[in-house]
Amino acid sequence: MNLLLIDIGGTNIKYALADELSNILEKNSISTQAKKGADQVYYNLTKIIDLYIDRIDGIAISSAGQVDSRKGKIMYATKSIPGYTGFPLKEKLEKEYDLLVTVENDVNCSALGELWQGEIEEKDFIALTIGTGIGGAIVIDQEIYKGTSYSAGELGHISLQYDGIPCSCNSSGCFEQYASAQALERQIKEKLGRVNIEDFFEECKVENQEYLKVFNQWIDYLTEGLKTIIHIFNPNCILIGGGITIQGRFLEKTIQKSIEQKVMSSFKNDLKIKLMTLGNDSNLIGALYHHLQVKYSASK
Repeated sequence: MNLLLIDIGGTNIKYALADELSNILEKNSISTQAKKGADQVYYNLTKIIDLYIDRIDGIAISSAGQVDSRKGKIMYATKSIPGYTGFPLKEKLEKEYDLLVTVENDVNCSALGELWQGEIEEKDFIALTIGTGIGGAIVIDQEIYKGTSYSAGELGHISLQYDGIPCSCNSSGCFEQYASAQALERQIKEKLGRVNIEDFFEECKVENQEYLKVFNQWIDYLTEGLKTIIHIFNPNCILIGGGITIQGRFLEKTIQKSIEQKVMSSFKNDLKIKLMTLGNDSNLIGALYHHLQVKYSASK
């Protein structure tokens, strides 16, 4: 059995053909064209699906936004994808293609992927993906905690600074406006000019003080948000994903050191900061895992 795995992000739609053992057979991506709205995003999805329709037995989707995973409906999305709030994604695709379609939040999928195929040993942890924004997932006893309206885990919208930078959620001063990868790129541009992100990190690693000042400010923003999350949930693991995790142990150690200086002593016991080990495939793998869960629970 082959499945089409799709991840709908604010910038790109990633997709892969995979078997049910999570072996990825083909992989590619296209522009989301998010600013053109939900109908354009849906059209882009259909063009991808049409490429594979004769080779697949189901469609597993990971999506930005708050997702009712039972109905496969987008409960809420910020204005980064106009018209996406309330979009009945599962219903429309199943009607068009007569295949089982599953839809889950992208960060929940990342957490599920790591639980299934990653190196996470903890049963309880908080997952964060750092990219255009900051997404969150709350894992309790190896299950995603989804909240009353399937909206739990919006950790990127913790208020970090009262009356701060306007956010796409219509509030201001949100965590992701200061500590996302996009926020870091903005801070680099403001302080250093047009510097490639890879070059920026290389300079940080050789202790260029001008670059480290920008990096350490960003780390301070990031760990201020993490401090609040840790003090609320008292997890023994914070799992971090997103493209920025390519920085590996350098990033991991810096976050851990900053956190240790900020959280109360009782919260430090057994607290680990880990990076996702499946890289940018974690949400695709998690979408597959979620799809298999739904499929086999329905067949019982």
